[in-house]
Amino acid sequence: MSTPENPQLLPQAGGCGDACGCSGGAPQEVPEDGTYDLSDCGLDPHLAQLLLDCGLDPVEVEDVANVALAEDLAHGVDVTTVATVPEEAVATGDFTAREAGTVAGLRVAETVLSIVCTEEFEVERHVEDGDRVRAGQKLLTVTARTRDLLTAERSALNLLCRLSGVATATRAWADVLAGTRAKVRDTRKTTPGLRSLEKFAVRCGGGVNHRMSLSDAALVKDNHVVAAGGVAQAFKLVRDAFPGVPVEVEVDTLAQVTEVLEAGADLILLDNFTPEQTAEAVALVAGRAVLESSGRLTLDTARAYADTGVDYLAVGALTHSAPILDIGLDLREASQDGAR
Repeated sequence: MSTPENPQLLPQAGGCGDACGCSGGAPQEVPEDGTYDLSDCGLDPHLAQLLLDCGLDPVEVEDVANVALAEDLAHGVDVTTVATVPEEAVATGDFTAREAGTVAGLRVAETVLSIVCTEEFEVERHVEDGDRVRAGQKLLTVTARTRDLLTAERSALNLLCRLSGVATATRAWADVLAGTRAKVRDTRKTTPGLRSLEKFAVRCGGGVNHRMSLSDAALVKDNHVVAAGGVAQAFKLVRDAFPGVPVEVEVDTLAQVTEVLEAGADLILLDNFTPEQTAEAVALVAGRAVLESSGRLTLDTARAYADTGVDYLAVGALTHSAPILDIGLDLREASQDGAR
């Protein structure tokens, strides 16, 4: 990991940009064995590998970056930058935290730069995703063509600030739960198109992920119970139809806890239970199923729920209500001889 005292200075090749033919298909899954065909991605192989190491699909990240840039440029040019900045100018800029928090999405911001920069550029990495940062701390230093740097600025910052905000919000919950068995866990209440990135940010903040989609795990909720004719029946129908898929069952009474436990549920979501009711459920289950609390949860009450012995606290606000972390890009002033 780089540190402010020992930053990594790495040249990056420019990305494939609008001419890339690799960004039109569905993102690849990152195989469990770690193998991945980097030829499907137009990013610099080193950057693509860093994204893989984060558990992110480089092709998907590249697609997100291309969408953000297309939205900003609308198939035109950055008219302000083209008018004010000489084509041959080169600048160094610092991505700097304006406030304290936990950073996430540095490699995503680099992906945006890699697509915009038409020539090789240099990156100094002062911190890593998941690091706590203070106000005024440099995160990345980039040297590139000035036009490219300014054109990429807002798209890179939009993603970096958003993901760092999710990580910072998650870190606050993880800090409150420290010393208990409980972990804060996200939901599917994510920004459309950014789920994998926002769930990555949750991991950076010390949280854990729930299901990524409707396919990799089942969650039997109240409407499923109504449709199936009962909570135990709904659980059985899912278990019979998809025997290899994890099945979580939402309950709102202690009686339902007993019902689904007897049916064989191994993960139970306690919806809108008080801390006292949660403690009763923990005693009733006695370790025979994993328990997750949901609803009525705030940072002020989180510790009370965690102290009951539940395994997870489900918090949709990690992604649907997290404010951004304020991060900016500041170009360095050139000296009289043109050095920076």
